[in-house]
Amino acid sequence: MKVKDIDHIVIFAQDLKLCMRFYHEVLDLPIVEFTDNLLELQLGKQKLIFLPAERNSDTPANPTPGANSFCITVKDSLEDLSSHLANYGVNIIDGPKKVHGSNGMMNSLFINDPENNVIEIRE
Repeated sequence: MKVKDIDHIVIFAQDLKLCMRFYHEVLDLPIVEFTDNLLELQLGKQKLIFLPAERNSDTPANPTPGANSFCITVKDSLEDLSSHLANYGVNIIDGPKKVHGSNGMMNSLFINDPENNVIEIRE
């Protein structure tokens, strides 16, 4: 696998408004999007994303405030990557599917690391 860059980091939070105030006002990160269920901030070329600590298909098994996941961009095709992961016995938990990231729409798949943290991989 040829990892190119990190696309974004997701942090699960109990209070998105409190996170927005801290990261936007204290750390001066620009807000990309802010709703009741999502806070996206620009962090250099990458995004810092805050989500409610609730379970869905793209989150860890037990998302708690302070837990996180991250997304990497690779040079490989998702087809080659799927074969590579299968050779190591790594199950794809979701995808491939189109997801909006810091550089627009991209194809992603989701895996768990050995500790059940979610890693999103984009081509």
